[in-house]
Amino acid sequence: MFPKTILMTTDTVGGVWNYSLQLSQQLSARGVRIALATMGEIPSRGQNEAVKKISNLVLFSSSYRLEWMEDPWDDVAAAGAWLLKLERKVQADIIHLNGYAHGALAWKAPVCTVAHSCVLSWWEAVLHQPAPASWSRYRAVVSEGIRCSDRLVAPSNAMLNALQKFYGCLPPASVIYNGVASERFRPAEKWPMVFSAGRIWDKAKNIEAIAQCAAVLPWRFVIAGEGSLPGQMPNNVVLIGKVSSEVIAHYMSFASIYCLPARYEPFGLSVLEAALSGCALVLGDIESLRELWEGAAVFVSPDDKTALERELKRLMENEGHRKALGKLARRRARRFTAERIASAYLRLYRQMLPWTRSSLSLSAFKGRQNLQTRFRDSSR
Repeated sequence: MFPKTILMTTDTVGGVWNYSLQLSQQLSARGVRIALATMGEIPSRGQNEAVKKISNLVLFSSSYRLEWMEDPWDDVAAAGAWLLKLERKVQADIIHLNGYAHGALAWKAPVCTVAHSCVLSWWEAVLHQPAPASWSRYRAVVSEGIRCSDRLVAPSNAMLNALQKFYGCLPPASVIYNGVASERFRPAEKWPMVFSAGRIWDKAKNIEAIAQCAAVLPWRFVIAGEGSLPGQMPNNVVLIGKVSSEVIAHYMSFASIYCLPARYEPFGLSVLEAALSGCALVLGDIESLRELWEGAAVFVSPDDKTALERELKRLMENEGHRKALGKLARRRARRFTAERIASAYLRLYRQMLPWTRSSLSLSAFKGRQNLQTRFRDSSR
């Protein structure tokens, strides 16, 4: 069986947006209709323009707060009621959730939940300690959303292992690596430039370490992303703010090195884009990035700024090694195509389509309770 209509949720404030659009574009090309329901913030003009380029996609916009935001639970409940109405309106065959909490709703269609990241694994990786008790309700809601989903997908084995560690018993789960449309990223004549992209305020990205190293290195550093860095910026560091994917692709095509000494990165779409652009990769030495880029990147401990400075300097001074590393990264990146990810999801959807409420596991069936008791109960 082939799914006709998919109801997909997305987050407009993070990388999940790009993932959702690229997957939707590929599914649309295969004749699937997508109802894309947004939360977090109302889509920007640029985001709306990107949506218009995808046939078979209808956008449903909201600004409901997401489960990882401050005091979100009334919004999460309201968003759940809205999503159930959308399921009926669009007659969805598959529910594709890019968040956790709504996995426990009383859906009629089978539910695939995709785990892009989570607060508990972020906290441990970035701050080296368990998340505080104030996140206990988040833990409970996410655990139940995962448990009540019919299928769980993670973008790396590292992320799947983290979900097992923090949330225990999982539904049937698989790893589907993310992918991008490779024709959008091409290497050009390389400049003496280091590029990086990510939310500057997010300690997981570790952008501050790049700026600190730049002060003693000769090349120009260009950094894209929301936020600012503390202290005085070195003269060779340029912050270009939050920019479009087209602008990022332009800079990546000319950058010789892409640097992301991340402390936490379940997949890292920006790394894939840089690799397709022929950049030499300097990455944080963490499980997920090793899983994806072992043998095609330089790895440094996220907390070792001396090592980061040393490796960047070595690549700057050795053009042959730099170019060879860029070629290795580009070759590896060809494994992660948008076409491949869409095919993997379509196979998964087909496996799910024969399912009905009566064939769900007992735990999933019992878990799909009334929204009001799930999210509004302040005593939990």
